[in-house]
Amino acid sequence: MKQINWQTITQVYFLGIGGIGMSALARYFLAEGKLVAGYDRTSTPLTDALKSEGMKIHFEDDVTQIPNSFADLNLKDQTLVVLTPAIPLHHTELEYFKNKEFQLVKRSQVLGFITEPHVCFGVAGTHGKTTTSSILAHILNTAGHNITAFLGGISSNYKSNLLLGKSSQPKHEIVVEADEYDRSFLTLFPDAAIITSMDADHLDIYGSKEEMHLNYQAFAAQVHPNGFIVQKSGLELGNCSARKITYSLADKHANYRGENIKVVNGKYIFDLVTPAYVIDGLELGLPGRHNVENAVAASALAIERGVDLVSLKEALKSYSGVQRRFEYHLRKESVIYIDDYAHHPEELKAAILSARELHPNKRIAAAFQPHLFTRTRDFVDGFAESLSLLDTLYLLEIYPARELPIEGVDAGIIFDKVTIQDKHRVSKEELIAQLRINTPQVFLTLGAGDIDQLVEPIKALFAAE
Repeated sequence: MKQINWQTITQVYFLGIGGIGMSALARYFLAEGKLVAGYDRTSTPLTDALKSEGMKIHFEDDVTQIPNSFADLNLKDQTLVVLTPAIPLHHTELEYFKNKEFQLVKRSQVLGFITEPHVCFGVAGTHGKTTTSSILAHILNTAGHNITAFLGGISSNYKSNLLLGKSSQPKHEIVVEADEYDRSFLTLFPDAAIITSMDADHLDIYGSKEEMHLNYQAFAAQVHPNGFIVQKSGLELGNCSARKITYSLADKHANYRGENIKVVNGKYIFDLVTPAYVIDGLELGLPGRHNVENAVAASALAIERGVDLVSLKEALKSYSGVQRRFEYHLRKESVIYIDDYAHHPEELKAAILSARELHPNKRIAAAFQPHLFTRTRDFVDGFAESLSLLDTLYLLEIYPARELPIEGVDAGIIFDKVTIQDKHRVSKEELIAQLRINTPQVFLTLGAGDIDQLVEPIKALFAAE
């Protein structure tokens, strides 16, 4: 990659500006005083928010719609074009910027540049990254740290995916999700890291679980030798210079543990066991046993960085979650509605079992939209096993995202292996019609595609019941 002179950049153009990671960067550069514009495929509430903040955004792949200053060949040295891996190589605007030799970088490379001069905490893992990083950011912020955070979801506490500190002042810390997709996390060299999980995923990129694990080990090796890694107990990270700290809910030998977990009025209360002491009766403002484990990981890093226990306790209690992470939309006597981003078999299992633990003796129904043809093909048995934990399943068709169809791969290969009797393969339109006839006691929408577009219609339907 050609060396970027960051001091000369006055404007930044984003190809895929509506992505959750891209939009956080767009907000960062806007706050830094840069002009910001971009393209995305569809208009969403997030792109609406970005436009209201002063960014110029369009939704057609059309070079003529690029704002004049961003397409100006005389301003190439002042213009940075940021690319998300979701943009196809034949994209017209991408081809324009390439052919005209604009400064073009990947999102992950920009994160590497931003974090390099500061204290960086990278949160990696097949799942749990967004919740863990947002809990960590909230703890550090509550404790008065000078913190910037790039989050993979909209924090309910801050109503944004960007928490902005003061980079010019001392002791500036940056929390960032270290995303394994496209090996993006290898652009980061954190001072400390959390690794939540290494379950197989993104095999379209890595080819095998073993290759993915090698890349996680490479990321771990990039953590500063005088730093530390908070890792879920049992993960094999190979040889790395950084100190390793384990955490778990189950492993009694882990350095940090969550114990005596109980549900009180829909909230989780637990004791945090540290190497030096035990903190009794911590309250987590977010439901889900898997989120207790994420909170233990974030607490471990925060304590190792000197956060006081009063701030820690206050932060966990006041933490209100991330949009689309086990997010309650309706709590009525007749129906409870939860939306979750779960798109991997282990995430589905965690969401469904959490719903069962929180709402015992109620029937649990869910609509699931598989995400990617390759992921469906690679984990069909795992999806079927997790979805069979439901009482009722409504299965939508695969959301393709960046992929072209694969022959013989559709939602039916999951549907056929699900073992429960009350299962239905439906379109989005048919789902609403079915829910109108059969209102469930507890209902979840699950998936990382566009199933979130159904949240408001389903919420309105149940609210009227």
